[in-house]
Amino acid sequence: RVTGADLTYGMARMAAVRLPGAIVLADGRALPFPDAVFDAVTSVWLLHLLDRPEDVRTVVAERPPNPEAGRGVGLHVDKAAAHDVGSDIDAVLAPRPRRPAPDAAPLVESYAAAHLLRPAGQARFPGRGQGRSPRHTAADLRRGWFTRLPPGDPLTERFAERLEKLPDQELPRPDPVFSVRSFRKAG
Repeated sequence: RVTGADLTYGMARMAAVRLPGAIVLADGRALPFPDAVFDAVTSVWLLHLLDRPEDVRTVVAERPPNPEAGRGVGLHVDKAAAHDVGSDIDAVLAPRPRRPAPDAAPLVESYAAAHLLRPAGQARFPGRGQGRSPRHTAADLRRGWFTRLPPGDPLTERFAERLEKLPDQELPRPDPVFSVRSFRKAG
């Protein structure tokens, strides 16, 4: 049996289409389930959204799976870094200001270790259809998608203008490849 949780109604509604009756509105920092009721717990595309390290630590430790089941926790890591695919777009955007990555694999691994969760494996999966084109990336810049480059800011405009000079404006560059780390409760 699969149970899903999301803090936002919009995402929970979309998930409920795929898993009717199995989705709850909940904050990943305080899930509404007792300890050790799940054989496995996963968090996908969440940690990179959290601003404070203590929030990431809390999510990593929240509701560990039943250690008797021999299962573990799967955590999506390095989401923003996965979008850097070595393309011309990445070369243009390389000097942009960035916020520290709260989901950097070494950080997440250290948080897991602090909660006696030991590395158990890793996997990668392609973000099919998520490769960016220069035109789309310039539009994302101008609408505020890049958190350290506000819409209308002169620096934002300079990056957008450089993107608009790249060839093949509509051609998506390679899809990102995302990473998941798994951990098991020690003992």
